Parts: sequence; structure tokens; C-alpha cells
Amino acid sequence: MVLFSLYSFLADIQHSYYLKYMEPDYIIESIKRTARELFRQNGYHKTSVNTLAKKAKIAKATVYKYFDSKEMILHAILMDYLRASLQDILKTTKYEDDMASFLASTILRVSRLTYTVCNELIGWEFIRESANAQEYLKTLSEDLEFLLLSTFIQNEKINEAVSEEKLTFLIKSSKSIVFSFAFTAVSDADVRKNFISFQKEILPYLVQATVQ
Repeated sequence: MVLFSLYSFLADIQHSYYLKYMEPDYIIESIKRTARELFRQNGYHKTSVNTLAKKAKIAKATVYKYFDSKEMILHAILMDYLRASLQDILKTTKYEDDMASFLASTILRVSRLTYTVCNELIGWEFIRESANAQEYLKTLSEDLEFLLLSTFIQNEKINEAVSEEKLTFLIKSSKSIVFSFAFTAVSDADVRKNFISFQKEILPYLVQATVQ
């Protein structure tokens, strides 16, 4: 017990040292790491900046020094996760000289990922009931669109086969449909039905229009 207390004490000293003397990047990552833990544990809307600062062992003012609001912390976490996941999806999605299938599979995986992570960290029920959350969703939607478009353009296979204009059409259309699931689905079963319909009935037409 004594050894554990000593270890905890030394860890606190080391953490305080890093916060005081290390680069801002360390503090930003510490805030995001703590926020991820609390958002998953308590939910985004039930986690206050005061709680976050206390858990991260920093002053509340320090949080606001690096992030304008709790929404911006959430945004940074989501974009970091989506950026890394998108690269992984592009690497692991099989391409067999069929751009239509490659795009369809990629868009579907990204769509499911985005829906799931938003539900996990924010909760679609909360989004439907909160005007502030819906406003934030617009910001996320716009930044996700930019991330997808820039990542697709940087992909050599996609860039050679599809114009930026058509990629923009595919991304905007798919994104609008998937985000609408949040406001039309009442249950998880509804979500599954919506994704099946999107995959089988809507996405193939969007992709064909893109690659033609």
C-alpha cells in the first residue's frame, strides 16, 4: 500500500513537471486523452470542463488556453480518430481493378465508422434533442467532407480514375444520407435497415454516377 502511494505520488510529480515544462503538444494530448476516457465513461453531455481539468490534473484555464470549448475538444478527438481510421481503411480495402467496388466499400466503411463513433462519444439521442449539438454536427460534417476529399485526392488510384468534382458529389451525397439516419432512426434496428438500404439501393447508383 505504501509502495503504491509512493508510486502514485511520484507519477503526479512527473505529470506536473511535464505540464509545466514540456511542449504544448503534451498538454493538448493529455487533455484529449482524458476527454476520450470521460466521454466514453460518462457521455459527452455529462462531462464538464471542470471534471475534465480535475481528472487531467490541470487548471480549467489551461484547458481553455488550448481549446475554445468542450465541443472543440470533442472535435479534435473525432477528427484525429477519423483521420487515422480513414488511412487504415484505404490501406485495408481490397482494390482489384474495380474502382466502383473500391469506392463503394470505402464509403460504406467510413460511413459506418463515423456513425458509430459519433454515437459512442456524443449519442444520437442527445444530438436529436440539442440545438447546440446539431450545430456542431454541421461543423463535423463540413470537416469530414474536407478530410475525405483531400484524402481521396491524395490516393493515387482514386485520383487517376475520378475527377475532384465527381468525388465531391459522391462524398456530399453519401454524407448527407448517412447523417440523416440520426434523425430518422428510432432504434438500432432502424439504423441497420437504413445502412442495408444505403448499401444495396443507394450507394451503387451514387458510385456508378461517380465513375462514369
